[in-house]
Amino acid sequence: MTRAAVPVLIALGILVGLSTHMVVNCGDEDDPDICSAVIGFSPFRGSLIAFAYEGRGRIALRHGDWRRAIADFDEAIHLNPGRASFYRDRGLAHRQNGEPELAIADYDEAIALDPKLAAPYHERGLALAAHGDLDRAILSYTTAIRLAPSDAEVRLDRGLAYLAHGQADDARADFEAALALPVAKNDRARQIARARLAELSNAELAPVSVPRR
Repeated sequence: MTRAAVPVLIALGILVGLSTHMVVNCGDEDDPDICSAVIGFSPFRGSLIAFAYEGRGRIALRHGDWRRAIADFDEAIHLNPGRASFYRDRGLAHRQNGEPELAIADYDEAIALDPKLAAPYHERGLALAAHGDLDRAILSYTTAIRLAPSDAEVRLDRGLAYLAHGQADDARADFEAALALPVAKNDRARQIARARLAELSNAELAPVSVPRR
């Protein structure tokens, strides 16, 4: 190797590194055109370029464009069918698009590929609850709680499922557990749990009318 070739190889290495970083992380920006440019012009193809489709899909999710997100996640899965996050992302898009059955199928696939993550179980529970399958939703939430016991959101959502199922005592236990967990940046779960507990208490204190003969 000549000395003149060394700087050229270094420059090529830097360009390849930057290109790889852009492919994988273009979704961190809020401009889908960046991901589109990566998809159109990056030298990388195949399973690696799937990350650019995922990135553009996530931008579409943030902007509420569920159909565009689904189309991009479809392409990402076509190129790299073995990555759990692609199915989870598409499941979220299907759920937001009012397609709980498709969302459940995607969450099932994400869980099959990576069964140790709590989030797909939690999100599958939300889709099952939206589909009216409260029994399976509660089971899915329970697994999520086992994997992420400090997540107040999952406790709240299981409590809401119990409440919808007519299991007030179990719901109360979950709402109280959500309140006992450390305060997160987003305190929404604790606020809702507190409000639901107050509603349950008020319902218990309400006078019971005695029917007249």
